[in-house]
Amino acid sequence: MKVFVTGGAGYIGSVCAEELLNAGHEVTVYDNLSEGHRSAVDPRAKFVLGKPELDSDILNAVKNAAPEAILHFAANALVGESMVNPGKYFANNVGNGLKLLEAAVTCRVKKFVFSSTCATYGPPERVPMTEDLPQRPINPYGESKLMFERMLHWYHQLHGLEFVAFRYFNAAGATERYGEHHKVETHLIPNVLKVPLGQSKQCEIYGTDYPTPDGTCIRDYIHIVDLAQAHILALEPGKQGFFNLGNGDGYSVRQVIQVCEQVSGTKIPAVEKPRRPGDPPRLVASAARAIRELGWKPAFPKLEDIVRTAWAWHKTHPQGYKD
Repeated sequence: MKVFVTGGAGYIGSVCAEELLNAGHEVTVYDNLSEGHRSAVDPRAKFVLGKPELDSDILNAVKNAAPEAILHFAANALVGESMVNPGKYFANNVGNGLKLLEAAVTCRVKKFVFSSTCATYGPPERVPMTEDLPQRPINPYGESKLMFERMLHWYHQLHGLEFVAFRYFNAAGATERYGEHHKVETHLIPNVLKVPLGQSKQCEIYGTDYPTPDGTCIRDYIHIVDLAQAHILALEPGKQGFFNLGNGDGYSVRQVIQVCEQVSGTKIPAVEKPRRPGDPPRLVASAARAIRELGWKPAFPKLEDIVRTAWAWHKTHPQGYKD
């Protein structure tokens, strides 16, 4: 298929573009490089430097690419920043997303696959989390993603646009060529690995008094390649709706640090700090629907395998991407 990938210069988008190309698809990457990196774009893909703030820029890019499917990863995604600057999140994640949806309808795109988030749920009523849980986001980032999910629902109802929206848990790991390099790094695994890389003296644990076995937060981690494979499965005609993507296994912050120590062969000191407001004790996905309806099966369910690929990439790219 011809696939138009927004945010294809970012962490998740770059690996998804690589996997799409490996599977024989033709890929156009649209990215404004505000967060992504030009060298993270697979050279087999066509690259379009996006200017989504300009009228018709997204529409013209979609017209020129003439895709059969759109994979939409482009978004601002820092929870803390969204609490300080909510307008940025609604303007980009909702406003520019609307331009993309309108372009999809205008250009008669058959399939739309959206990168959503477990942040749409807010603190969950139960774990593992299923797709029928109430969605009560507690920050503008989660709210902006939920708003776009609702827009997809109505565009499906009124325009017949077939969509799949994936609610991610914690994407992690790397391929040999592409890995995680954010300008502001908030994710646990790359921040912990900065210690064995010699870039930090210690890592930080926010909260040690949660109602969990070791007192630290528990999260579900999913390998970036498993995540990409779910998107490829979603391209099949007839696949439709909302799906959680995770492994269904939770690991505490202390367990993640221990695995990073084992994989890197380095002792990693940790400093204990107070809880961050709004951090739920436990977020673990039920991906049963994706397994059942998409035929998805994670190839890297173990945290050790996820960390090993991340560590291999960081060792060969200690400063991340050059641009």
